[in-house]
Amino acid sequence: MEFLKKCLSLILFFVLSVNLYAAGHTEITWYGHAAFKIKTPTGKVMVIDPWLTNPANQAGKDNLSKLNKVDLILITHGHADHVGDSVEIAKKTAARLVTTYDLGAALVKYGGYPEKQVGYDTQGNTGGEISLLDDEVKIAFIPAVHSSTFTEPHGIKHIRSSGNAGGFLISIKNGPVIYHTGDTDLFSDMALIPRFRKVDIMLAAIGDHFTMGPQRAAEAVKLVQPDIVIPMHFGTYPILRGTPKALEEAIKIKNINVEIKVMKIGETLNHK
Repeated sequence: MEFLKKCLSLILFFVLSVNLYAAGHTEITWYGHAAFKIKTPTGKVMVIDPWLTNPANQAGKDNLSKLNKVDLILITHGHADHVGDSVEIAKKTAARLVTTYDLGAALVKYGGYPEKQVGYDTQGNTGGEISLLDDEVKIAFIPAVHSSTFTEPHGIKHIRSSGNAGGFLISIKNGPVIYHTGDTDLFSDMALIPRFRKVDIMLAAIGDHFTMGPQRAAEAVKLVQPDIVIPMHFGTYPILRGTPKALEEAIKIKNINVEIKVMKIGETLNHK
């Protein structure tokens, strides 16, 4: 009888553990510009384009000092406002680098990213998908209409090629599918993304000038068909004049069925 009780207790513990895992939340924190932190239901941490110390984030230095656990650093392309604080974060946390092969090589050779934290298992290219963090996360490499160069710390005279710009489609086990557009213009092949995987959350650049503005971003939302769109890459500098309000108006005019979530810098969104 005692043995049976122990077996039942173990079974109950297993069932409760599975249910708690399945019911966990994914946390999405915005640091301004294109910088996000994603925490999975099991507590794994990814940061995307981690320029935490961007001019719009007054708490950036404090955020950076407190960021002590990161498993993966995802960088869409080589421009300084997306590489951001990645090397400092990598050296502090031993985070692996997720980029295209070309950008990874440039960051190691010219940017000081620890070579031992970069490998074929975390590098990919457009059209490919990799599985990481014990298969809890799948990351697909999505194209972007943009440029990608890496500027060494020595200045603009030391610009290095870093492959093609891109975005990421991040699928989290027992969590959402998140599309980070990176810096891009609208392109018609965005319509192919939901044919392969339903997008729950789209992190969409709207700033204009260097990326698509609100009008073109609204059309991108129409193609991708996410449940939620979070505008990003706006307002960091006056030149990035696209606004969430303009995006909301464009989406309303186009009669697109989507929830627009305008996040405050430092805010965290919990998603079941």
